Amino acid sequence: MSVTLDHPSEASRAETRRVQIRAAAADCFRQRGFHGTSIAQISKAAGMSTGHIYHYFENKEAIIADIVAQDLERSLTLTTELRSASDVKDAMVERAIEGVEHNLDPSSAGLQLEIVAEAARNPHIAEIVRAADQACRDSLADTIRIQRQAAGHQDSEATIAGMVEALIAMFEGLRIRTIRNPDLNQAAVVQVFRRMIHDLLSQTP
Repeated sequence: MSVTLDHPSEASRAETRRVQIRAAAADCFRQRGFHGTSIAQISKAAGMSTGHIYHYFENKEAIIADIVAQDLERSLTLTTELRSASDVKDAMVERAIEGVEHNLDPSSAGLQLEIVAEAARNPHIAEIVRAADQACRDSLADTIRIQRQAAGHQDSEATIAGMVEALIAMFEGLRIRTIRNPDLNQAAVVQVFRRMIHDLLSQTP
């Protein structure tokens, strides 16, 4: 169910409610898993009635879609900012710390892994996750292409796609590492990632 609001204050209140529900659902999904979580549990965690939940989200899948959309927005904002930098490669190297910190956050990692696990079972969730991933890959590919062309490289689309997959795999892999090895040295990981990104973007065709 969608909510149409015209008044700015009403829109603001609605967004506040959506954020509240999204946060409560994320906690429930992390603790109980997607299938182990009910709308009633989400409503209790959010401190509102189940009817109120359904006023903003049709079902649990719609909440997942909203969580995925928020994560995609963060990624697209980052790549847009990187493309506007005077030196795209230096900006990507410098801001590697943001991706490392985000993916090593246990709460974020646990939630993202739960969403991916559900996507492996649920075709609708898989469609949501894959569409967001495509948008993220396209934006990152544009960023890398701009950087490589500015450096005088003429890469095939397959080469650009390979770089995109390598970078995403690097960062997303941290989600598993932070659960398996919660005591890993984050500062050391950042330094290694910065060197890897620099080397990847500096390679000759």
